[in-house]
Parts: sequence; structure tokens; C-alpha cells
Amino acid sequence: MAENPVPQWPELTPEHPLSKFLTLLPAILETTGHAEIYGIKLDPAGSFHTKLILQKLLRANANDVTKAKEQLTKALTWRKEFQPEKCLEDKFPQEKFAGLGYVTVLENVPGSVNKKDICTWNIYGAVKDNKKTFGDLDAFMRWRIALMELGISKLDLASATKPIPDFGKGPDPYQGIQVHEYMNVSFIRQDPLVKAASSKAIEVFSAYYPETMSRKFFVSVPLVMQWMFTAMKLVLAKETVKKFTVMSYPNQLATELGQSVPKVYGGTGEPLETMGETLKMEKA
Repeated sequence: MAENPVPQWPELTPEHPLSKFLTLLPAILETTGHAEIYGIKLDPAGSFHTKLILQKLLRANANDVTKAKEQLTKALTWRKEFQPEKCLEDKFPQEKFAGLGYVTVLENVPGSVNKKDICTWNIYGAVKDNKKTFGDLDAFMRWRIALMELGISKLDLASATKPIPDFGKGPDPYQGIQVHEYMNVSFIRQDPLVKAASSKAIEVFSAYYPETMSRKFFVSVPLVMQWMFTAMKLVLAKETVKKFTVMSYPNQLATELGQSVPKVYGGTGEPLETMGETLKMEKA
């Protein structure tokens, strides 16, 4: 039986941003002392999957090689210190995090270049006690990062065979979808604990997880509170804001993500509790 051919990246000119970025990689790896990101071990020789990751950094920084280098350096340094992939081995307390996060596979998402897409669901309406869930910020972030790592693991970047287009030349097919569900969440009196957790999550994911999200949906947001998301857009990068969609009603989601979402979101899929994968939980 013939082996699968090694995927090849299109030939690059010396002036291409990716070529320039590759020349900086050995020094970056030496400085940080770490080579793993998104399940890929970066290779100074410039393997296909190394180019895949570097291309993500370039796209996240509009082909600015200097900014991409800075972000990769910070991300690798953080991953060495925090070791986020090990969060997947943790068992999280049920009373804090049960029912709050799922990862699903969606089929035939309208407008997607993929037959199947990975979707991570954050069900903030399932929080029963803000103090328990958000009171220990480090514990919340460890759970939230574990959920992010679970979603990224399902992208299976190590098996990728198609190059990512250059910045501005087409979509990156190796990204996940995010859904944030706010059913029964009060926006009028936002708990400082929730605000702190939200701010920290935005800070961590924008800094250390570039080009991992294709689209983000804020669902069950009251019409009168959509100004909050308009304000949020003012402080985020334009390329990030383009990916945001705010919805008042959960059953509108199927129009954007297709029929494989759960019925409560307008599709024909099973409930998240049935169709979704979640993190390991344990009773206190």
C-alpha cells in the first residue's frame, strides 16, 4: 500500500513574508526554548506544518513579519510556562463548570469551505452561581483554556494537507467557530466577577491564540443590550470584528450555521448534552 504523500507548500520567493518569517524561526525557538503550538512542533527547517502555523501568525498580523514574530515569541513563551495542552488532562469541578462548554462537529455550514467545521459552545446561561464559576479567576481561565485546547485539537492540524492562502487571498480552512449563549444572563447589572473573567479571556485568546476562530456568534442577546457589543467592537482589531455576529433569538443560529445545530438553535441536531464533547468533570 502506497504511503500518503508528504504535503507540499507552494514555492516561495525570498521576498515572500513567509520566507522572511522562516529565517527568524531558529532564533525565536532558541529564545523561547519552546516549539509546540496548536499541537504542532515547529521545525526550523520549515516543514509543511511549520509553514501552516507561521502563515496563521502572518494572517493575524496582516503580513507584518515583525509583529508576527513578536506574537509568536509571546505565544511560545506563554505555552512553555502555562502548558495549556495539559489542561485537557484536568478534571474540573461539576458544581462550577458542568454544562458550560461543549465542542461539536457541524456539517455543511453555509459559506464554509469545509464539509465539516468544529464549533465550540460557551453556555453562559448555564452558570448557576457566578461566585463559584468566576470567583476564582485562575480556575475559570484554566477551564476556559482547556475548552479552547479541546476545540483546537479537533481541528487536527497535524493532518492538514492544504496550504493556508496568503493574507487577503482567501479563507483559512483550519479555524473553529465559537458560539457564546447568553440565555437568562443579566446584562443590566453585570457582575464584576463576570466582567473580569470576560476581560481576561479576551486578553489571553487575542494574544496567544491567533487565527483560530473563523466566526463568533453572540446568541440570546437582548436587542436593547446590543450597544455593548457595538462598544466592544471599537477596541478590537477590524479583522476580528468582521467575524462577530450578534443575535437576539437562539433559533436564528441555523440560518448561519446550518441544520446540524441543535433544535433549540433552529436546526435538526441533538441537544448539546448529547452531541457535544466536553471536558472531564468530577464531583467535589
